[in-house]
Amino acid sequence: MKFMRSPIICLLAHVDHGKTTLLDHIRGTAVAKKEAGGITQMIGASYVSRKEIINIAENIAKKMNVNITIPGLLFIDTPGHEAFTTLRDRGGSLADLVILLVDINQGFQPQTVESIKILKQHKTPFLIAANKIDALGGWKGQGTQSFLESYAKQPEHIQQRLDEKLYEMMGSISEYGFDSERFDKVTDYTKQIGIVPISAKSGEGLSELLVLISGLSQKFLGEGLEIDENGRGKASIIEVKDEKGLGTTVDVIVYEGIMRKNDEIAYMSHDGIKKTKIRGLFVPSKGAKEKYLHIDEVVAAAGVKILAPGLEDAIPGSPLEVIENFEIDRKEIEAQFKSVIFSKSKEEGIILRADSLGSVEALLQVLKGAGVKVKDAAVGNVTRKDVMAAGAMEERFLGVVMAFNVTVLEEAWEESKNSGVPVIYSDIVYKLVERYTEWMREEKEKMKKEALVKLTWPGKIKVLDGYVFRVSKPAIFGINVVEGRIKKNYRLMNKTGEIVGQIREIQKEKEKVEEAGTGDQLAISCDGIMIGKNVQERDILYTYMTSDEIKQWVEKSEMLAGAEKEVFEEIKKILTKFF
Repeated sequence: MKFMRSPIICLLAHVDHGKTTLLDHIRGTAVAKKEAGGITQMIGASYVSRKEIINIAENIAKKMNVNITIPGLLFIDTPGHEAFTTLRDRGGSLADLVILLVDINQGFQPQTVESIKILKQHKTPFLIAANKIDALGGWKGQGTQSFLESYAKQPEHIQQRLDEKLYEMMGSISEYGFDSERFDKVTDYTKQIGIVPISAKSGEGLSELLVLISGLSQKFLGEGLEIDENGRGKASIIEVKDEKGLGTTVDVIVYEGIMRKNDEIAYMSHDGIKKTKIRGLFVPSKGAKEKYLHIDEVVAAAGVKILAPGLEDAIPGSPLEVIENFEIDRKEIEAQFKSVIFSKSKEEGIILRADSLGSVEALLQVLKGAGVKVKDAAVGNVTRKDVMAAGAMEERFLGVVMAFNVTVLEEAWEESKNSGVPVIYSDIVYKLVERYTEWMREEKEKMKKEALVKLTWPGKIKVLDGYVFRVSKPAIFGINVVEGRIKKNYRLMNKTGEIVGQIREIQKEKEKVEEAGTGDQLAISCDGIMIGKNVQERDILYTYMTSDEIKQWVEKSEMLAGAEKEVFEEIKKILTKFF
């Protein structure tokens, strides 16, 4: 027999854009009404029943001509992208539908953009909740949970201000290839993204949001929501936890079939696919004495805690499913779990460690977009071995460990301190990339300062016609720095590689300076040069480099600007025949 499961809904939002407030308001509404079978707190999720949706939004459902038939909505509570991008057995995202929550006053922020890119990558259906309409200057709350009712009672200039904010949002999302419109003006949800203006604080717009999510789920997920009451349970691991009195457990979202106590399950570990037997299934207890309530079975979609031997090595973000015969089904299981892979490359790249496969996957996409190569990406804490592996990279800017929401072991910090290999940590995806970029910028500045002191920079100068103030001992003449830079004591060579002299002093506007750069016109004094003999007016001269300096610049070429690189290549070409 088949029946319909609840759609899995994930909330994505930039920090402080109101995700927690919205969930709290949904919960608060249910608690306030004290409806039996309303909101149910689950492991890693909150469940809103069909009855509760109708209680909150019955009138709006009739106006929008939506007949709610789903049993309810399962909202994933887990913060960040990890839950939404968590892989199922055949790939794709855990969420059936995503609500992208955006502060209507702040618009798209870095994490919003990041979310949109991941949504596009996974082809996950989503709608936008334009939050904090109550913070629009002059907006007056109407004590209703309907946006349309509240909007109709606002002064005309406030309606216009809100519409302008929505147009800005439509413009922002169009940059990523999406057409959008306010939800009540959408003509085709297969081609347009609906935007629902809401206030998570007051509850305005909550009715339309719940009705729209329900309607879209029914329309577009259809048969995908049907499950067999005898179907084997399939889930995604959200978190691996040590629970006092229980031991190691895994929090999962069951998205298909049924799981029962004593079922044999297969799961991903760091050593490959393993099997175990469910000893207990737990949900949060409403009683004050017990934290969890033991249940015998759980039906999709639901959040549940599983107790079973050996789960301490389970990987967050990986699939877990009920099996009938591990040996017989092994090939099928391996094929299903094939999409769950760790990223390893033969090429040089950074070392990445994250808390779940979903996080690894999200970060790999973000890093790829930022042009950052990854050598080794996996789930787990940062170890000494990881830092040593990063230290083995020849390219300086790839000798890094990036850690997302994991523990950096003491031994790893010690190795990092001793070797100078940085461990860059954050629990926000875009912040991690920002910190890496900032570290790289600081390193380049440091390298530049070191190079300025130790290395001869590429420089190309032209002797100015009619500006010879002294022919020799030392020669004093005017020059134009065509490209690059020159410094006191730099040796100069001609186009054939012959060293013609050494800079003694540099004078700019009658003041002595240590160095000069591109575009500067000034006078220099040089030992060894005799104008008219080894150097002529209008001659092009270059800074002379040793073979060792050339080798170092080849390694540090990223420090040079485009034109400086060209000058360096000219110098290298001139001197190649001598080295």
